Amino acid sequence: MSAVNVVRALAVGRVAIGAALVVAPRLAAGWVGPDGERDSAAVLARALGVRDLAMGLIALHTATHPQVGPRWQRTLAGCDAVDLAATLLARRSLPAQGVAGVAAIAGTAIAGELWAASKLDA
Repeated sequence: MSAVNVVRALAVGRVAIGAALVVAPRLAAGWVGPDGERDSAAVLARALGVRDLAMGLIALHTATHPQVGPRWQRTLAGCDAVDLAATLLARRSLPAQGVAGVAAIAGTAIAGELWAASKLDA
């Protein structure tokens, strides 16, 4: 798979997750446990969703732009690393399956984004 295709696949996944968080915040925020059903969690889920939706669309737009594509992929990897670190720091108060899901999604995204950035640089 080419670096551009990896970028596109990760970006489409990010857009889908972002849209789910905006449209169904309580359902999509279920990975944090029962607190995900609270109105206050829905506010944060929607804000996170808009962020991910915008970041995914920018990734799609910059996938074939060598001047900004690699930098954008590194930026996304940094954002995903913060999401992963925040989740791991709070792991004792989160459901184990939620932590595992975030770790799998964020870890895969970080690896893919950094790999794609290195290939898009070439």
